[in-house]
Amino acid sequence: MLRLGHVIALCALALLTLGVVMVNSASMGVKIVTPGLPAPAVITPESIMFSRSTVYMALALGAMGVAATLPVRRLAGALEAKVAGASNGSVSRWGGLWPIGIAALAMVALCAMVYLPIVGREINGSHRWVGIPGTGKGAEGLTMQPSELAKWGMVVLLAWYATSRAAVMHRFWTGLIPALVVVGGVAGFIVLEDLGTGALIAAVACLVLLAGGARLWQFLMFVPLALGAFIVAVVTSEYRMKRITAFMDPYADPEKTGYHMIQSLIAIANGDGFGRGLGHGLQKFAYLPEDRTDFIFAVICEELGIAGAGIVIALFLVMVWTGLAIVKREPNHLLRLFVLGVISTVGLQAIINLAVVTALAPTKGIALPLLSSGGTGWILTAFSLGLVIAVDRTRQDAVLERDPILTSEPSIA
Repeated sequence: MLRLGHVIALCALALLTLGVVMVNSASMGVKIVTPGLPAPAVITPESIMFSRSTVYMALALGAMGVAATLPVRRLAGALEAKVAGASNGSVSRWGGLWPIGIAALAMVALCAMVYLPIVGREINGSHRWVGIPGTGKGAEGLTMQPSELAKWGMVVLLAWYATSRAAVMHRFWTGLIPALVVVGGVAGFIVLEDLGTGALIAAVACLVLLAGGARLWQFLMFVPLALGAFIVAVVTSEYRMKRITAFMDPYADPEKTGYHMIQSLIAIANGDGFGRGLGHGLQKFAYLPEDRTDFIFAVICEELGIAGAGIVIALFLVMVWTGLAIVKREPNHLLRLFVLGVISTVGLQAIINLAVVTALAPTKGIALPLLSSGGTGWILTAFSLGLVIAVDRTRQDAVLERDPILTSEPSIA
């Protein structure tokens, strides 16, 4: 019998496995063989098994396994008890807000590390990465994105905030405003370099706060402000304006601003119904930019056709549906909001990436979860999903502990 958590794990495993295969396929290139010189490296089963993406997959699965065994329900109970003891009835006032403020400042400071001259790494004109000491310099060294840590950290922070102030979440000034100030500060700082991730953090935050007790009409009041901030972020950036104009008409400048989107559409069209076959795609040979990262789905479409694209979409749909089923059955408020935040992050990020690759949205540098090449993204996403698995596992165990006669709650045969 499969529990809901098992389904999450199987979907993550399938996506990671496909990610390793497709990242290695997209890494293929054409090199000239010169007599007398060593032959260029070729992709073999052995090279895939010992590739960097395989190592990242192993680390991601290890992180998911560790997270799945954590006593999340006990930790959540201890945190809620500590919050209740510290509040002393002051939840209706401004007391107890300092932890979320300190956490937000820490996230901004972490994201600001990308601008430090020693550890910060500039790639393609963007400051989004920090180098990991001792792993080399430039393209050979390992990097990480602090915004990834902030993205998942905000899920935990907002779930805790909405739980600790559940009694006043429906109030505008003492419930919603402190959370929006934090979200605006963290997401706004990330938007300076990464509009997609900043928008994703804000969208997930709204869902978690709404589920936590905030009122919809309160959010509607900020729609004009949010749209205004988005417009300012776009019009004040030349490359973002070019992406908008390219989205409106990519063929107006097919060799520059519209090139990326056109090549992605060509890759998808080349796949036809059954695809060119694994490893036989053409657009990855220096035609399609970012084929290993943000546009990996275009390579999947070209090489695996409709079937490959359908499998990817189906895996994400099953994962999101299963995660929402866990949310619906979870009695603990903190854990319910946390699972909702994790599943919303994965689902919305996948939707944004798929929309960009298929030219349904302007080009944006946001990865496809568990598929696009990237160590930080794979490991943190897998760890967060592992916590979701732990929530489902401990809920089932808690039911049996309360009444051993009861069998586990609905599972998938």
